[in-house]
Amino acid sequence: MALKATIFKAKIQIADMDRDYYAEHQLTLARHPSETDERMMVRLLAFAHNAADSLEFTRGLSSDEEADLWQKSLTGEIDLWIEVGLPTEERLRKACGRAGQVLVYSYGRRAAPVWWQKLDSQLVRFENLKVYHLDADTTEPLALMAERNMDFSITIQDGHIWLADSHHNTEITPQIWK
Repeated sequence: MALKATIFKAKIQIADMDRDYYAEHQLTLARHPSETDERMMVRLLAFAHNAADSLEFTRGLSSDEEADLWQKSLTGEIDLWIEVGLPTEERLRKACGRAGQVLVYSYGRRAAPVWWQKLDSQLVRFENLKVYHLDADTTEPLALMAERNMDFSITIQDGHIWLADSHHNTEITPQIWK
């Protein structure tokens, strides 16, 4: 018997002063059985960092042909492709060929720096690729904030992201690796 995804609901209020974007989103996140709370929360953070009415979660880990999040134009073209974790060079090459812009949100205490050192020189040629790294000291506490029903206030200013719920408050500053 196959394990089913666990459904999480998130209400997020975003005040993104860097982009002059202010909105509330009611989100449904399906956490794949192999996905950790930390990864799911990084997906939520990536959504908040790039929030738009047309940005959506995809089948993610369940599909090799889809991003973790994407934003499509009215004609169906992929404007924004977002990957969470440590994607392969082949996957990023494919994404850069299919989308106008590709963003990666890497995280992990030891694995991410090794991944980046291995791929850095191979990814230089992709002009539509941007790689963010989220420090483990900030993503690990995010996992503790994961609940089946979540309500977050998110403020983004000068590259810093503040995420708060009724019990927690954390600051995340994505490092730009590319």
